[in-house]
Amino acid sequence: MKAIKGAAELGLAQPVSINFLPNAIYKPEVCIRTTLEAARAHGFPLEQIIFEVTEGERIEDGPWFAQILREYKRCGFQTAIDDFGAGYAGMKLLSDFQPDIIKIDMDLIRNVDTNRARQAIVRSLVRLCEEMNIKVVAEGIETPAERDFLWDVGISLMQGYLFARPAFRSVATVDASAFDVPPR
Repeated sequence: MKAIKGAAELGLAQPVSINFLPNAIYKPEVCIRTTLEAARAHGFPLEQIIFEVTEGERIEDGPWFAQILREYKRCGFQTAIDDFGAGYAGMKLLSDFQPDIIKIDMDLIRNVDTNRARQAIVRSLVRLCEEMNIKVVAEGIETPAERDFLWDVGISLMQGYLFARPAFRSVATVDASAFDVPPR
């Protein structure tokens, strides 16, 4: 509720992500109802709300959890798997449920421009997501070389300190020079 209210007060036109741990959802209908009410109360578009599940916790009942995520999508929310490649869910969750977005964990991104194993993993993940019609976001970009490699393999959605530092109760100031990528 606070995230939606804050986004509305800031006049954000960009999507707002709500992160949650898989086992924190006991009654998904309550979460959905609360989010719908907050969006209506603050005039925030449902399609601009992204529910992001983090991979940091083992999912005890994958099919049940996948059904929860499908219900979020049915209600008009976007869905994402955050920190993909860093935790428990990974490919198993992806086989049960195809989100709108996968955010590749920064540990796979760090020094990707010089690490052949990471390059192969990222390239394969991009191809897999293209085939499944899933957007890919790379997290934790800190150098122009990382950005350039990711751009070259087809990732155009990126976040990290190269672009902007996190901001509290404000919109981050973006370094426009960080977007100077070579043509594909």
